[in-house]
Amino acid sequence: MTDTSFVRDTPFVSAEIATQPALWRQVADGFAQYGGALPKPGQRVAAVGCGTSWFMAMAYAALREDLGQGETDAFAGSEFPAGRQYDAVVVISRSGTTTEILDLVRNTKLPTVAITATAGSPIVELADQTILLDFADEQSVVQTRFATTTLGLLRASLGQDLSQAAADAEAALTYDVDELAKLEQVTYVGTRWTVGLAHEAGLKQREAASAWTEAYPAMDYRHGPIAIAQPGRGVWIFGEAPAGLLDDVRATGATVVHHPELDPMASLVVAQRVAVAKSLALGLNPDQPRSLTRSVILD
Repeated sequence: MTDTSFVRDTPFVSAEIATQPALWRQVADGFAQYGGALPKPGQRVAAVGCGTSWFMAMAYAALREDLGQGETDAFAGSEFPAGRQYDAVVVISRSGTTTEILDLVRNTKLPTVAITATAGSPIVELADQTILLDFADEQSVVQTRFATTTLGLLRASLGQDLSQAAADAEAALTYDVDELAKLEQVTYVGTRWTVGLAHEAGLKQREAASAWTEAYPAMDYRHGPIAIAQPGRGVWIFGEAPAGLLDDVRATGATVVHHPELDPMASLVVAQRVAVAKSLALGLNPDQPRSLTRSVILD
């Protein structure tokens, strides 16, 4: 049912999206105050989260391995393998109250590092070490800036320079998204660390606009999912496109969305803006999606 009571011209989430370039610079410049808590090169690491936080964990895990910094696995909070050994477990929870994450930290004997936006939350008391990014917290239920600021911090911990990513994000804030918001359906694809970004982009449209989206590793996309591509639908590619993929998608008549000029996190900023634009066009409230709350707390 459409929430016709929503009349605010600028949703909280739109304002929060716009702060991302500055926040990425902030965590990059202030990395020294956070870096001591994060895993060191060579350590075996698990990264864990739920929903958006899981997708950021996926991106971090693939990137850390690709940069040769150590074996890294990513898990949804409910799927963490309790018997597996790690040197550190990085848990991500904006609210610090997510049931599956709290249960994991309570029950594991492994060293835990929590990244959260909420001071005084249960995760702060339970984790061995905490990184508080309260300046990136959000009023909107839909996560945008906390997630990307967390990933920006994790990228900085791997030695990556975020200056170009932040500049690209500023450019992403100027892109026209109106036509993209009109697409009936979008499938998001990526490779290695950008697979997590693809999943996150799809989640943003599902949350904010109740839209049909899918996400896959780019090389796997042609193994079935391409069957739904057609005119009026889109395929959004994060990072470098695998050989032949652009031509194969264009042959279906679907719209190709690809930003090779942007850092992949900046392309995610464009996707966030599309999700909000689509939500508003449908008369929905992107700050308060149906059936969702800021944190999932289970009995």
